Amino acid sequence: MKYKVGIVSLGCAKNQVDAEMLLAKLNNEQFEIVEDVAMSDAAIVNTCAFIEPAKQESIEEILELAKLKAEGKIKCLIVTGCLAERYQKDVMKQLPEIDACIGIGANDTIADIITKTLQGEKQEIFPPKNCMQLEGERIQSTPRHYAYLKIAEGCDNHCTYCAIPMIRGKYRSRKIENLVKEAKWLAEGGVRELILIAQDTSYYGNDIYGKPMLPKLLKELCKIEGLKWIRVLYCYPERITDELIDVIASEEKIVKYLDLPLQHCNKDLLKVMNRKGSYDELKSLINKLRERIPKITLRSTFITGFPGESEEQFEELSKFVDEIKFNRMGCFPYSREEDTPAAKLPDQIDEDIKLKRAEIISEQQQLIMEQYALDSIGDEVEVLVEGFDRYAECYFGRSAGDCPEVDGNIFFTAGDIKPVVGSFVKVKITDSLGIDPVGEMI
Repeated sequence: MKYKVGIVSLGCAKNQVDAEMLLAKLNNEQFEIVEDVAMSDAAIVNTCAFIEPAKQESIEEILELAKLKAEGKIKCLIVTGCLAERYQKDVMKQLPEIDACIGIGANDTIADIITKTLQGEKQEIFPPKNCMQLEGERIQSTPRHYAYLKIAEGCDNHCTYCAIPMIRGKYRSRKIENLVKEAKWLAEGGVRELILIAQDTSYYGNDIYGKPMLPKLLKELCKIEGLKWIRVLYCYPERITDELIDVIASEEKIVKYLDLPLQHCNKDLLKVMNRKGSYDELKSLINKLRERIPKITLRSTFITGFPGESEEQFEELSKFVDEIKFNRMGCFPYSREEDTPAAKLPDQIDEDIKLKRAEIISEQQQLIMEQYALDSIGDEVEVLVEGFDRYAECYFGRSAGDCPEVDGNIFFTAGDIKPVVGSFVKVKITDSLGIDPVGEMI
């Protein structure tokens, strides 16, 4: 008898890649993989615990599946991922409905864990974090035309607000030859867009090669037939070298898009965050990027209400956002995470003030992005087709300036033609709907 296994993966794309590797391990051990976790014998929740809302989402998902278990619809419930790794034995104490709680270092033995759990054995297993395998097969869970390539695990930056180093351990780069091999396999399976991810992609290679190797990796990936777009996420500003800028500018396959998680612009606050930079230094970097890589799309994220953020420092951030005019941006209120240095700082900001400040920055950015959409009217844009919107009765897709899941879409009509999902088409922008351009296929 083949047991059915389903998985719910929460949080970031890095977690999604981990889930894809779990699925491959289970498939190789003769489990039947089901898309609907409610139809499984064993349900796995691959949790997130980055900030408080992510933890709440993970707990809510566990409780929903626990109801199905109580109703006899699933036989056992396994929890892995960041929540399990961070809180370890506390998880099963607080949520006794769980049958197994395992750390990320136990992912490689998931088949054996599920077998024992189905036989009635409760398990809590937390090997060292570095036991987590970085190499292995995957079952792609994204649409066929794009996939994530996780180039490293863990983080050495130790930003004072962040729990990732505690959860995921030290930064561990994968070898270039292994990444190229995996990228070729993805391209052979139909992937046209490859998205490079890590907690800090710009740090890639320092641990195993003794120097930054992201430019070298990108050049090797650009040689792969079948890939059309290569996108880079999570580059720290202080590690944006001239070499990296030159590679992004000169390689045709690398989309002119860069994600710079800046978090703030005030020098004093950044120092307390254990981040580098200042208003003028960051502005200078962005001006250089825009000069050296014409029409680059820049994305960033910011935190409001970090401990000690004064009204003047917040106003400086507001001015920065208004002056720089990022093409894409997210803003989040500071989340006080226990056991991080920032959680112990004095001058913690009131929740309402944190939220209000985040709303102000988000509203500023909304207007900036709406103007970008208006300014695109008349442009002819290459669009990667994502699907058909039944309610809007038109197709939608993404430009090179739009990353899946975090950015917007371009909506377009196609007349009598039915463009295939995963294909590239030319669209003339004729209007805009909020931040989303609207057009017609040429």
